[in-house]
Amino acid sequence: MSLPFSFKQFTVHQDRCAMKIGTDGVLLGAWTPVDASVNSILDIGTGTGVIALMMAQRGNAEIVDALEIDADAYEQAVDNFEASPWGDRLFCYHASYQEFVEEIDDQYDLLISNPPFYAEDYKTADQKRDLARFQDALPFEHILIGATKLLTDLGQLAIIVPVNEEQKLVHLGERVGLYPQKITRVRGTLTSEVKRSMLLFGKKRGEVKTDELVIEISRHQYTKEYISLTQDFYLNM
Repeated sequence: MSLPFSFKQFTVHQDRCAMKIGTDGVLLGAWTPVDASVNSILDIGTGTGVIALMMAQRGNAEIVDALEIDADAYEQAVDNFEASPWGDRLFCYHASYQEFVEEIDDQYDLLISNPPFYAEDYKTADQKRDLARFQDALPFEHILIGATKLLTDLGQLAIIVPVNEEQKLVHLGERVGLYPQKITRVRGTLTSEVKRSMLLFGKKRGEVKTDELVIEISRHQYTKEYISLTQDFYLNM
């Protein structure tokens, strides 16, 4: 039984979700730019709903939509949305991203996704967890191609991937007309290897801003940059 995860302004129940709340999702939700021009947001593969909830807390977007293919996770995300202070702005669709892209005519100012990472050949005995973790159901190509249709002209796509997938994603983006605008590479400590890349794509080609984020100085001693990024959410920050 997974315990609910309490943030400063909302609580996330996650007992019905294959993938629990982790650092990646919270990092992406805190890092992604959300200014006053962002009026519509779509969280792709929402899981527990945590990123969509963070988007609702951080901005005044009238539309904060989410998409989830797994029935149990979808129902849990809906419950988490309804229990939050922003239930009137949050909506979850129960569909695959591919179906959604084909059927929807709306466009969004911001797409955000903490997608499945693991492309290895092996699978576990847990189908739900496999669906949440493996790329089969949501390949990067599909995310980017769909984004070209779903994004407004000035819209942006924010995504977090393993650092060894970063260049693949940049090349795929260029092929479909999406270009990196900002890339932040994440390492656990100053001496550890970079593990993640957070990328912000848009339809206009330009200079790419790149930087690094270090999470910890030592065990549970967080850097001031990480604290600054997440302190509106984590209870003990």
